[in-house]
Order: sequence, then C-alpha cells, then structure tokens
Amino acid sequence: MHEQSNGGKTKQSVAPMSIFERYLTVWVLLCIVAGIALGQVFPVVFQAVGKMEFAKVNLPVGGLIWVMIIPMLVKVDFGALGQVRQHIRGIGVTLFVNWLVKPFSMALLGWIFIRHLFAPWLAAEQLDSYIAGLILLAAAPCTAMVFVWSRLTGGDPLFTLSQVALNDSIMVVAFAPLVGLLLGISAITVPWDTLLTSVVLYIVIPVILAQLLRRSLVSQGEAALAAAMARMGPWSIAALLLTLVLLFAFQGEAIIGQPLVIVLLAVPILIQVFFNSALAYWLNRVVGEKHSVACPSALIGASNFFELAVAAAISLFGFNSGAALATVVGVLIEVPVMLLVVYIVNNTRPWYERRVPNGGTSMAE
Repeated sequence: MHEQSNGGKTKQSVAPMSIFERYLTVWVLLCIVAGIALGQVFPVVFQAVGKMEFAKVNLPVGGLIWVMIIPMLVKVDFGALGQVRQHIRGIGVTLFVNWLVKPFSMALLGWIFIRHLFAPWLAAEQLDSYIAGLILLAAAPCTAMVFVWSRLTGGDPLFTLSQVALNDSIMVVAFAPLVGLLLGISAITVPWDTLLTSVVLYIVIPVILAQLLRRSLVSQGEAALAAAMARMGPWSIAALLLTLVLLFAFQGEAIIGQPLVIVLLAVPILIQVFFNSALAYWLNRVVGEKHSVACPSALIGASNFFELAVAAAISLFGFNSGAALATVVGVLIEVPVMLLVVYIVNNTRPWYERRVPNGGTSMAE
C-alpha cells in the first residue's frame, strides 16, 4: 500500500491486483479438478496424509496453514490501533456489522437455506456440518484481501489498517466463544478442546510469530519489510492452493455424487455478502462518515478470513466434512463477488455524498 501527499491530503495509489488475486476463482476451480482427480487416482496416498494427526490436528495441513496465514498477519500493524479514534463512527459501524450482525445473520441464513429450503437436495448427515462451515466463515473477518479491496475503492489507508488491526485483536479472544455460541444455538455439538486448540494454533501463535517477524523487519527499514513480503507471498499462495488440493482429494466422492452442493452452499454466502456490505455502507452514510471510510468498512464486513475458516473447519470436523467444503465455497466466490461490491460502491459515490434527506450535511470530501 503506497501513499502520496497532494496539497496536504493523503491519497492512496491504486496498485493493480496480482494475477493470483484477480484469478483466485480460476485457481480454486483448478484445485477442485486436480484434487478430485488425484484423490481418485491415488486414494491410498491421501488416506495416509489424512492419518498424520496429533491431538486431532492434521500435521501437513497445520504446517500449510501457518505458511498461508503468517505472511498475511505480517501485514497487520497493531500500532494502527492508535488511529481508531480518528474515525470512531466508521469503526463503530465496522464492529457492529462484523461482530453483532454478520455471524448471527449467517447462522440464520444457514438455518433457513441449509436446514430447510435446500435440505431435500443435500446429504442429511452433513446438514449440521454445512451450517457449521458457514458460521466459521462468517466469524472470521477479513485480514489480507481487504487491503486489496480498499485500494480499488480509494479507501482511507489508515482507516483500513486500523480496522483490520482492531478486528484481529478482537478475533484472538472472541472467535472461539462466538463460534461456540452459534454452534450451540444451531444445536451442533461443540468440540471445545479442538476449537480452543485451533484458536491457539491458527490465531494466537501465528499472530505472535508474525508480529515478532514484522518488528524485526521494520527495524531494518520499510524496504526490508516490502522485500520480505514479496518473497513470502508466493509461499503463502502455494500453501493455500495445496491445502485446497488436499481438501478436494478427500471431498471428491461427495462432489461427484452431488455436484449441485457447491451452488446451494453459495446462495447463503452471496446473500450474506450483499446484505452486510450494504448495511455497513448505508450506516456509514447515516452517521456521516466519508466515502473513503465507508468503502473499506463495507468491504471488510462482506469478505472473510477464509484461510482461518478453512483451517478451523478441517481441525474441527475433518477433511471429509461439509464444514470444510462450505468454507472452500467461500474462497471460490470471494473475488468475483467482492469485485462486484467494489464496482457498486465506486459507482454510487455521487449518491453517497449527496445531502442527507433529513437535513444532514454533504459528505463530499
């Protein structure tokens, strides 16, 4: 993320999306095909990988998740928490949507669509697992990709950084209790020991390691940090794609038997994305925040920390679970859906900055 000064105002230069970011959906589709094919051709190999566990944690996947998550957490500057008070209204909207609306609305959508409307077309024994995956997806606010979406909308870089830092701080302590509460409300058995182990392994330890690494790199200068991020990026991408290949190698039989399941799982996720982004965008307008704050606030409410959701789903319910599949559907539709949200907020800026009908002031910058 680069900034430049222009007449006393800080503007964010819009860097293009990387090839991986832009074509994430294509890569995930290729992983689906490759994983299913490899799982059918080499079933014994993948069964052996699935058995490599310690304390209910799959060791190969645990390693891949660390390689995937840590570079993303290095980007997070917890020092930005000091900037929170500068846009307290936008932060308030972000926290309200991310922690009080988004997870609960997803649990409701899962109950409506998975347990009732779509139940006849889904495997009965996986219904609870599908709902659990949707809940895990919604309970993990976006950490890395929100920086991309913010750039594409000209979002305030300091606000984007501060809301990510605050969300990640809350996630360390709130993820497990929130997931446990929602799974309990949904009448899904909560393996608390595994849930807490997942939080320690995939949130607490990676955050500590990432921040220690960030501090070391920052002490060497911003150029050292940027160079390290460039080197780590490909490893993070490779770990994500390999994890997806492994997951679909185990999910192959279920998908071949029920190819419609991916489409059905996408429906509540799509509704959740558009509902939460629209709510956050509108609430920021109501409270009088700038468009450059409303955009990243709406976008973080719509997107998810899907890497954490996939890791937690695999740990809690296994490779073969509907929960793991549901979280991967979130990865599959992330880029095209979020690009559509970006397009909408960019093209509604004139409406956003018009005088509020009840007599409020213009929000033009």
